[in-house]
Amino acid sequence: MTRFIIITALLLFAAGPVAASGVPASPALFEALEKTAGGVRTLSSDFVQEKHLSMFKTVMSSKGRFYFSKPDLLRWEMTAPVASGFVLKGDKGRRWHERTGRTENFLISQEPVMKLVSEQLFAWAKADFAWLRKEYRIAVLGESPVALRLEPRSAATAGFLNHLLIAFSADGRYVRSVELHEKDGDFTRIRFVNTMVNKQLPADLF
Repeated sequence: MTRFIIITALLLFAAGPVAASGVPASPALFEALEKTAGGVRTLSSDFVQEKHLSMFKTVMSSKGRFYFSKPDLLRWEMTAPVASGFVLKGDKGRRWHERTGRTENFLISQEPVMKLVSEQLFAWAKADFAWLRKEYRIAVLGESPVALRLEPRSAATAGFLNHLLIAFSADGRYVRSVELHEKDGDFTRIRFVNTMVNKQLPADLF
């Protein structure tokens, strides 16, 4: 479960199949993305997740949705085939799972895994490239729309993650799809659909 949560966090804002090489990213590109993201107050989107495992011919699919509201509200949930998820609200969190029927509250500061999750999710949601460049080596695969390749610097993350491919929307305000490649050749793809920017979100989502 711990490994799954970390992978989920890494997946929230990344990309579809693009070239595996690239050139170093320029500071100007990051500045432009950060400026564009600065105008985003809320995000909401449905997503489809596909897990491709080398040992199986069939693709494992699931569906879900997420919501983000500045500065520190985020909801990430799977809706099918099994409902589960968590909410982050400042330094507090809440999580649930359909199979156990339990909902529990927690403090992010007291749970190292969820602390890592919150750092990753909010860094992507806020386009905090200063922080992201400390965690990843970033190369540009395309600029219109922006597509990036990220390789983890952390030995702990690099132990299972080979690289991320990230593709932004045409206007640069959000990421439209995700692909995470693991060391063993397996990969997970997430496609974000029906994305809404700056739509008012109900307070009870968080």
